[in-house]
Amino acid sequence: MNRCKQKLFYADKEKNGFNVRFFMPELPEVETVRRDLVPVLVGKKITKITVLHAAPVKDGVKKFIKSLQFKTIHHIDRIGKLLVVDVGEGVFLLIHLKMTGQLIYRKGATTVEGGHSLSGFKDVPMPSTFTWVVWHLNDGSDLYFNDMRKFGYLKIVDAQEKDRIVARYGAEPLTKKFTLDYFLKILEKRNTPIKSLLLNQTLVAGIGNIYADEICFDAGIFPGIRVAILTMKQKKKLFQSIGSILKKAIKYKGTTFKNYLSPHGKKGNFLDFLQVYQREGKKCLRCDGGIIAQKRIGGRNSRYCPLCQKVLH
Repeated sequence: MNRCKQKLFYADKEKNGFNVRFFMPELPEVETVRRDLVPVLVGKKITKITVLHAAPVKDGVKKFIKSLQFKTIHHIDRIGKLLVVDVGEGVFLLIHLKMTGQLIYRKGATTVEGGHSLSGFKDVPMPSTFTWVVWHLNDGSDLYFNDMRKFGYLKIVDAQEKDRIVARYGAEPLTKKFTLDYFLKILEKRNTPIKSLLLNQTLVAGIGNIYADEICFDAGIFPGIRVAILTMKQKKKLFQSIGSILKKAIKYKGTTFKNYLSPHGKKGNFLDFLQVYQREGKKCLRCDGGIIAQKRIGGRNSRYCPLCQKVLH
């Protein structure tokens, strides 16, 4: 398929209802990418780098190539929605997928994909129309960074800068630091809507619009309720819901992986378990009579059940 035909292929997919909406990958999606790429990338050496489009590469193409070429991938970590690739010698590659970013690993017939669901169309050869960077590895495999909207970015940092960036994030759910005491502490003396607090990456790392709505629904709390009027019981329930929703989302490989296939050939999709997100106008799955509503809260569209989540101010 040549590049002209690829453009028509993607346009046809969008015209017929595929990928019309774009979702920012959140903690479960990026963690899925990390877990699935670790087995196929760690320990391999980058022998060559091809930059097809400089836009996603921060701080210049020359620095980018010089910093990574002939380096070995030692570890792949994650903070919030940001992937952190350790290539040794105090050099780290930061990868943010943003709205439509993809990481696609290929070696012969083996493909490992993560990111926006556009990557699920296996009949599109790599590099595709939307491939911006290719890492060529010492075993003949390749890692492709695709991004249809070019919002994602790749950035080289040293250990000190990496630590400064990590320090900007709040504690991440499912880690030892994210305790009930920590959660109660960040709720103190705040009067913002609870959803806005959950989306604040400097307080809680990794939660985005999808899971904030699902967490509030699971806790039975209206996403627009002010933090200051939450009861202790509600705060504890929210804390529990954060953990349970994110664990379940990771188990089913997140929400944005419509065509996702893991290295073990297992498909996963949290879309089947969404209770409120994208269900506005539909019957509540928990109560009798509730219809999922939508309201703008803190500048973000929010979904909730007016019966299960009483609107309080």
